[in-house]
Amino acid sequence: MRQFAVIGLGRFGSSVAKTLSEKGHQVLAIDLSEDRVQDFSDIVAQAVCVDATDEKALKVVGVNNIDVAVVGVGNNIEASILITLALKELGIKEVIVKSVTEEQGKVLQKVGADKIIFPERDMGVRLANALTSPKVSEHIDLSAECSIIEIKPPQEFINKTLKQLNLRVEFGLNIVAIKTKDSHGNEIVNATPEADYKIKQQDKLMIVGPNENIEKLKKKE
Repeated sequence: MRQFAVIGLGRFGSSVAKTLSEKGHQVLAIDLSEDRVQDFSDIVAQAVCVDATDEKALKVVGVNNIDVAVVGVGNNIEASILITLALKELGIKEVIVKSVTEEQGKVLQKVGADKIIFPERDMGVRLANALTSPKVSEHIDLSAECSIIEIKPPQEFINKTLKQLNLRVEFGLNIVAIKTKDSHGNEIVNATPEADYKIKQQDKLMIVGPNENIEKLKKKE
């Protein structure tokens, strides 16, 4: 099992650290605030008050043994840069860094960040997609060109089988899962729907494919 370090226990870092810990992962939480560290002492495997821009201090608390580090101090670009550099010097395999702007993201990539996260931007995109596409309950960007969405089936899809819809040919899209309800009204996920599965009114379709093709599907009533 991979070991994680989460640096910066603001709203973003706290959420990451807590979720990883709840999923059973070993998490080392780091922050400059003693109060925040104290709050997480019973939530994660280890919580320490350390200046994460100091490579020697990071090594002392065992960060060099971590597989993945998440840096959540995006509002302080100087600190983000120094922490990223220190983590890469310690040989961390994967460094994921929160960034506020695209410009900051580019700088962080240049100094060694393996992945940049834009929480505010991504949340704004999701909200805009939800407001402009009422049928879409979830929209996740997989890349600049490809996304996965959770969508209520257009009316013309109802009572048709997946084979009849043939979304791969009609839209260049794939249904990867279907959320439906059992006889007791509980939501269940069909992760391997058969070609003869007939779409129901209450279903939600998990669809993946190019963004331009998804936009065409969204226009269906």
